[in-house]
Amino acid sequence: MTVRIATTVCALSAVLLAATAIAAERNSVVRKTVPAAESLPVATDVRIGGDDRQTRFVVDLSQKIDVAAFALTNPYRVVIDLPQVAFKLPAKAGEQGRGLVKAFRYGLIMQGGSRIVLDTKGPVRLDKAFVLDAAAGQPARLVLDLSATDRDSFMRTISLENRSARSPPNKPSEPAPKTAGDARPLIVLDPGHGGIDNGAKAASGELEKDLVLQFALLLRDRLERSGKYLVAMTRSDDTFIALAERVRFARGHSAALFVSIHADSIPRSEGLAEGAAVYTLSENASDTEAARLAEAENRADAIAGVDLTAEPDDVANILVDLAQRETKTYSMQFARLAVGELKSAARLHKHPMKAAGFKVLTAPDVPSVLVELGYMSTKDDLKLLTSAAWQAKTAAALAQAVDTYFTTRLAGGGAK
Repeated sequence: MTVRIATTVCALSAVLLAATAIAAERNSVVRKTVPAAESLPVATDVRIGGDDRQTRFVVDLSQKIDVAAFALTNPYRVVIDLPQVAFKLPAKAGEQGRGLVKAFRYGLIMQGGSRIVLDTKGPVRLDKAFVLDAAAGQPARLVLDLSATDRDSFMRTISLENRSARSPPNKPSEPAPKTAGDARPLIVLDPGHGGIDNGAKAASGELEKDLVLQFALLLRDRLERSGKYLVAMTRSDDTFIALAERVRFARGHSAALFVSIHADSIPRSEGLAEGAAVYTLSENASDTEAARLAEAENRADAIAGVDLTAEPDDVANILVDLAQRETKTYSMQFARLAVGELKSAARLHKHPMKAAGFKVLTAPDVPSVLVELGYMSTKDDLKLLTSAAWQAKTAAALAQAVDTYFTTRLAGGGAK
């Protein structure tokens, strides 16, 4: 008995040691894959000098890094790709430019990669892009030199550039694969914006990308707990995803429903707006507000510096494919159900059912809606958007709309 116990203890010890070694190895891999925040290069300050003929853009860094820069048009902008950087720049950095630079933005473009996008006043020539070592008491510095040029020269330059070094648009993470015989519908939740693309910003500093991600995670958990659905998200962290990738993700996984989640904002000069609204796709916007919002949301790829000229034609041709009435009908059916349920949970816009040409709703074979939870530019709406109780109540309302929608479909009912 003593020998048998001793043998068992030795065996268990060996297993524990092996497990510890495996865990340590896995942790090492994780540490190598996702750099700790304290190990990231830090951008500490930024300066812009020059005039409308020549402009220099300088970023102070905690260490020397490799960078790649290129120019794009429609709109004119210069994109700087760098390894993942912790941006600790002064407040409001990027809101005002100088010389050839109107403004700039910065942020995470994918895990392991960051991006700075300079909006320029017109076509520019990228003269130099380099990083200096720290020396003589000065930090490492990213230096970018720009010169004004004409459109023809600009277009010739970018058409001859080798784009192979550019980082591709980030892709959504894969959902858990369906097991054999799993007939549950797959719902794709799409938190808007992310990474370098902040979306709307409240006067008090809250960002749309953070609020809608928080809400989408809450809705995902609620849907998954019901056990009735498989749920996938286009992003589950602060990562930029190109609009076309969001559409392809939903189509590629045969989603039964696509719900894009946003929170709007309007300038004070345009008046006061409040309340939630649900949008479906239409080439003709239901009103000027819907048209403005669609135009703003469709610029997300330009904001992140993605070269849209490389996008396949199928994204544009999808609008033609939407002659498939069934998909449009089901989208409208869910939109009506969502508005009906939201009445009891959220304050609604005076016209809660809207339509506009959102690129993210262009999957021809996936019923798709865009839910605007409210206006971050309106004090009362923002108070609700940041309330945990309101978020829970609104997520429950949308989950109920999902239940009613699929119950109706499974029963063979269509939109009325």
